[in-house]
Amino acid sequence: MREIPLGMVGGGQDAFIGNVHRIAARLDGAFRLVAGALSSTPERARASGEELGLDPARIYGDYRQMAMAEARRKDGIRAVAIVTPNHMHAGPAIEFLRRGIHVICDKPLTATLAEAKRLAKVAERSKALFVLTHNYTGYPLVRQARAMVARGDLGRLRLVQVEYLQDWLTEAVETAGSKQAEWRTDPTRAGAGGALGDIGTHAWNLAGFVTGMEPEAIAADLSSFVPGRVLDDNAHVMLRYAGGARGTLLVSQVAPGNENGLRLRLYGDKGGLEWSQENPNRLWFTPFGGEKRLLSRGGARADPAAARVARLPGGHPEGYLEAFATIYSEAARAIRAHEAGKASPPEVIYPTLADGLSGMRFVVACVQSARRNAAWVRP
Repeated sequence: MREIPLGMVGGGQDAFIGNVHRIAARLDGAFRLVAGALSSTPERARASGEELGLDPARIYGDYRQMAMAEARRKDGIRAVAIVTPNHMHAGPAIEFLRRGIHVICDKPLTATLAEAKRLAKVAERSKALFVLTHNYTGYPLVRQARAMVARGDLGRLRLVQVEYLQDWLTEAVETAGSKQAEWRTDPTRAGAGGALGDIGTHAWNLAGFVTGMEPEAIAADLSSFVPGRVLDDNAHVMLRYAGGARGTLLVSQVAPGNENGLRLRLYGDKGGLEWSQENPNRLWFTPFGGEKRLLSRGGARADPAAARVARLPGGHPEGYLEAFATIYSEAARAIRAHEAGKASPPEVIYPTLADGLSGMRFVVACVQSARRNAAWVRP
């Protein structure tokens, strides 16, 4: 299959997530980066584009110029990756969607719910697709867990426990020159949620993706432990599901000893599942009354849903970059089907605008709940 011409907004020099998106986009040969507006300053944008070997004529000083020029070219980009800070998601996404260019956007959807709703209206009228890179849904064993829950292997779900713990904001590194920390702790760029928006939306999305359920009410206790920090760096959230299931969501960026501790535990009346992002090639399944079983990616009990997105034989570890690449490959399959006037194959799964809106409602609901002394609110 021919590579899909891809543009990128943001992700210039020293930008971690931009490099991740570029690797993910090309890992399976689905996309080829040909254009970019890679920085908010024209000089830095040009230097970044030159480092990546882009055609000088397709290195742009801003995203509006890029959208206009690429839409006019016969060989113009068919998709764009948006990898800017949160407050710069909505503008570029709207601009490219209006020109019929598919959008692949980093999470969270936007900085505010109002922006998210405005973006949703444009996306509904656009002929282009919108993909949100909640990359943890790309892990093969996360796909397997989802299939097992849907099949009823756990029975009726009772408990949903998801946590995402980090320690990199334990000190006020945003005042010591860390650019990644600066914008993530600034409400004008990050939005209403600190840890909530940065990693809490990942935890929320993962729990919903695997269980197929969204809480009908939440109660949140938010903290900013580092003196002077405006946004939350720690959140404890209780979850109530229709049908009686209960859950907890814990996120923290001030938990020493945790680098990227995203974990999911699910318990039903027939069994339980446990998965950790830091060891993603293993999934533990315990049928009630039976022995705990280790399910491995590519192993004897691999589900077809997991096998479809795995790249290597069992015993060869796949990780973060491969999971990210799965989202890009799924997006490419959806784009090709869409441009051929067909529906995506049913097995093709990727986070959508609806997932992004759900994440924004989650952040807003947590903030509202915390302001009302952890009152129960509907997300």
